[in-house]
Amino acid sequence: MPELRKLLEGAGFEDVQTYVQSGNVVLSSTASPTKVAETCRKEILRRFKLEIAVVVRTRSDLEKVVKRNPLGDVADDPKRYQVSFLEGKLDRKAAEKVKAAAVEPEQVVIAGREIYAWHPKGVARSKLWTLLAGKGLGVTATARNWTTVTKLLELADA
Repeated sequence: MPELRKLLEGAGFEDVQTYVQSGNVVLSSTASPTKVAETCRKEILRRFKLEIAVVVRTRSDLEKVVKRNPLGDVADDPKRYQVSFLEGKLDRKAAEKVKAAAVEPEQVVIAGREIYAWHPKGVARSKLWTLLAGKGLGVTATARNWTTVTKLLELADA
């Protein structure tokens, strides 16, 4: 992660911070989210020779995700409460597939470009998690647990 931070600083981004080892980055830029994602993808490919999908949210977007928190009343373990950040909205067929994959006591809420998923028994045998973690959504996606989501907002405010 220190190398990633240096790479992005070298690409002209400011206030670059990383969080844990799963590619979480908070940075400042006047560029559009689309341009930030494109620049990050290109720089990662150039430097590390890795083709990585990059999903970007503004600080305001992230704040809305945290405020929305549609499963906050039931999700009592932040490590088992996941938010999948999508590059674009799901089509109707993919949304139906996601909803059908949730098996009691799991719960799922699709809200715009995010999918909130509560996995009270963990993700090990979860069909919902397998779908969300795979490529079957038809859009680029990356998931973070609630602890990480709220920490990223905290870092954006620092």
